[in-house]
Amino acid sequence: MRVAHALKARDGDDFAKPGNLVEVRFVRGQSLSLTAARLLALMILTAGSDGWQPIAHKMRKSEIRRGHKGNERISDMLEELHRTLFAIDDLSWRGNKATKRFALIQSSREEAEEEGGEGGWIEWEFTPDARRLIRESETYAVLNRQAVLGFRSSYALRLYEMGALRLHRRQSAWRADMTAVRAAFGIAPELYKDFAQLRRKVLDKAKAEIDHLAHFTVDWREIRRGRAIVEIEFYFHPKTAPEQLLTVAEIERHAAGREARRAGIVEEIFVEASTLPASSRSAASRAEPRPTQAARSDGAIRFPSGSLQYGAGPFGEIARAHGGGWDRDLIVAAYREQMGARLDGLTGQKLVKSWTGFCQAFAARRGRP
Repeated sequence: MRVAHALKARDGDDFAKPGNLVEVRFVRGQSLSLTAARLLALMILTAGSDGWQPIAHKMRKSEIRRGHKGNERISDMLEELHRTLFAIDDLSWRGNKATKRFALIQSSREEAEEEGGEGGWIEWEFTPDARRLIRESETYAVLNRQAVLGFRSSYALRLYEMGALRLHRRQSAWRADMTAVRAAFGIAPELYKDFAQLRRKVLDKAKAEIDHLAHFTVDWREIRRGRAIVEIEFYFHPKTAPEQLLTVAEIERHAAGREARRAGIVEEIFVEASTLPASSRSAASRAEPRPTQAARSDGAIRFPSGSLQYGAGPFGEIARAHGGGWDRDLIVAAYREQMGARLDGLTGQKLVKSWTGFCQAFAARRGRP
């Protein structure tokens, strides 16, 4: 709760989710849709360190809608949260092992639509069981709001939460049998009975999104008994600083084209000036050159051409973070002079590390401007 309060005070995109809520299981055959899972994450972010108290929490509908114009889906998400049951291991009144089932949301209120309005608020209260889990949780996962809203698979979001929790505990591995894996992901019994389907539809898709949008990557090992896969061991690896900068740059970009960027199939289109109308050619000649980040056919990253003063993706961010406050283009000029022809052959993570190291050395040699 102290961490949740501190993160909320920073007014940033990071928020804490109690470990007990991350590890809660779906009741067999039930799971949350992606939109409802996002809404639950926003509710936890909004409640912050007050989540354990028996009070009503409030949130604007506009924070939930994102790019949608209407509020019609919010009612469906709230109703889904109300009827979805979760399960935890508990003890019966006799002290025997038992499974406890409960909902997370006790009550909610949604303001009626005003005349032509798209505003309004929702209010909700967590159930006593949910408040107890929040209050008694000794661990937490630090999640990023933009990453949560960027996932396109509910399975990726669940694995993201579990990985963030275990990395914070400094437990980089999670091993579970197939029953526990299906319960954690909320996979219905009739879905993906064949493991090849589960790997393709759940695990591979989740890994692709997490490796692209999270502050860590994920891998797994399949454990067999005979020909059957009976357990999975997941491994979570924190990204390096340059890799995290690339991730931050990606989640700040528009989601359109994200799958293509992930697959490395985005191409830049260059139009010959001679093919443009005369008015367009004159306008293009007056325009300042914009930084471009060249893409090779294999998707490797190359150093941008032109100025870094107004962006150029992760390279501009690296200069801002490690350049000691010096003008970005001053650092760029020195870097290009030092690298010479070698810069043309440098791509990918080697290029990012080279540029980061140069910015740090530039700032260390010159001090503050």
